[in-house]
Amino acid sequence: MWLLIFLVCLLICAGSTYWYLFGKPSPFSLNSVRPPAPREFDQKKRDKVIKQGFSVDKVPKNLDVIVIGSGIGGLTAGATLAKAGKKVLVLEQHDQAGGCCHTYIEKGFEFDVGLHYIGQLHENSLLRIAFDQISEGQLEFHQLDQHFDTIQIGLGNEKREYTIYCGKTEMKAHLMKQFPDDTEAIDKFFKIMKISAKKTHYLATLKLIPQWVSLFLLKSGIADLISPVFRLSGTCATDFVNTLTSNKDLHTIFSYFFYGVPPKDSSVLMNALMIHHYKRGAYYPKGGASEIPFHIIRTIQKYGGNCLVRAPVSQILVNEEGAAYGVKVRKGQEEVEIHAPVVVSNCGIFNTFQKLLPPEIQAKPDIQQRLNMMKHGRGSLLVFSGFDGTKEELDLVSTNFWLFKDNDMDKSMEDYFGLSREEAPDNIPMIFITVPSSKDPEAKIRHPGKSCMTILTMVNYEWFEQWKDTTVRKRGDEYYNYKMRFAKNLFDWACTVFPKIKDKLVFQDVATPLTNMHYLGAQHGAMYSAEHNLERFHAEAVAKNRCNTPVKNLYISGQDVFSNGIAGALHGGLLCACAVLDRIIYIDLLLLKKKLKRRKARELAKLAQKKLQ
Repeated sequence: MWLLIFLVCLLICAGSTYWYLFGKPSPFSLNSVRPPAPREFDQKKRDKVIKQGFSVDKVPKNLDVIVIGSGIGGLTAGATLAKAGKKVLVLEQHDQAGGCCHTYIEKGFEFDVGLHYIGQLHENSLLRIAFDQISEGQLEFHQLDQHFDTIQIGLGNEKREYTIYCGKTEMKAHLMKQFPDDTEAIDKFFKIMKISAKKTHYLATLKLIPQWVSLFLLKSGIADLISPVFRLSGTCATDFVNTLTSNKDLHTIFSYFFYGVPPKDSSVLMNALMIHHYKRGAYYPKGGASEIPFHIIRTIQKYGGNCLVRAPVSQILVNEEGAAYGVKVRKGQEEVEIHAPVVVSNCGIFNTFQKLLPPEIQAKPDIQQRLNMMKHGRGSLLVFSGFDGTKEELDLVSTNFWLFKDNDMDKSMEDYFGLSREEAPDNIPMIFITVPSSKDPEAKIRHPGKSCMTILTMVNYEWFEQWKDTTVRKRGDEYYNYKMRFAKNLFDWACTVFPKIKDKLVFQDVATPLTNMHYLGAQHGAMYSAEHNLERFHAEAVAKNRCNTPVKNLYISGQDVFSNGIAGALHGGLLCACAVLDRIIYIDLLLLKKKLKRRKARELAKLAQKKLQ
């Protein structure tokens, strides 16, 4: 009798699991991917997609989902939901869509504002399959040189230069050549990279299964028996690398992707993942970063949705039962209500909970608890420079440069962020240099004879806070002179790497945290959104920080869900779609990956047969 009951229960569980995984149609399919169409160079036609202004008559009828914010996280969630049969409206407060993937053109120069390079886009990778699905095969990526990053540590005669190569075996081997006395330390770090890359999906799973199950697995110790990744995610990067080597230059290389958090406050898993991300190559979108929103929006439109800009959301509507049911959009002096049964916020957890929710909802303990899990991220300052001359004439390359004044990142970052407003511009400890016109092979078609460069560093929002109530491009001489002090020092440092650019500079623009707040809607000007500190990546915090919110029918997408960067935000969008659809769509992506591998194997077999004939 008991055996019969057990078998019945087992059958019910198996049937429920099968229905959950396969009972609903997948939003993804091989048939939806088609060969890329010719590049659209007509800016007016492009603007009809990425700069379509808000008006009530452009809002689709019978909406299923409203997405606030058109960054890659919002667009990924929107396109995935659209392909699952939902009618989606994306609302963007800026005058063009794309978030950190948008570009802007000024004086004949085109600048990317947030996308500098992407990894893990080799054939049949999960990220590549995801991009192919949400753009339906229309995005093309150019693989950059094998030498994709250069790291310089020190100044003048004390400067040391290290080069980072991609390649499954070449990355480690090349690093070992440069540090022959630390091969064991490098080998151990690369083992951590491998664990981090192969098992990160376990951390994502914590967000997809019921929260009580996740916390039980973690608190009981069962999770640690399954994989060391749960422990690694909460391991301090500085403490870990100190166990490997005393070489401070190598410490810097293990943590050289700075995102506003010193190594002592960051997760070794995060730092290892960032390096591993480029192990199989670094890529840049052909046609520029704006190709990404351009094609993903067209996918959303294909399935009956739309993306509208100049559509600032002023409030998320919440009914008496505590469920979200739409938004208010500012249109001139009026506010327009738009209703939908699901609202997805891609504008960051602080904007969502502190600005867009009604005050009585903001004050609820469960909302405050979610907010207390996060801290505001550091602001960014970017210098956009345009030059007369080709990359060949100016000796510009696709390789990125990371420059550090010394090899103690913890101390230099602590000292820098502790400086006064007046001291900061003359004591910048680290910068990042990227040349987008050298990465996109089609840049010379769109802007012949011109080159452009972006220089980035991290800054405190508080250094610029006194001008927060001023208007963009009308902030006054004091603000202009202050930001130009940063710009001059950053540009002079970049000229030590590319000396020919100094006399060819014809345009320069500077974006501060206030600029990022205005155009990107980034709280405190933090391009990477909430701070990516160690506390955030403890496994229990990962499990609790999920797309579902205490407000029914309101979901969070983007960088605040999982991690920073284009890939991190995209996965935030996929995780959000999982939550909305109540379906683990990663299984659908993995099934597609298997199909593609089988198809590739058949193609290779046919090719081999032809050679034998």
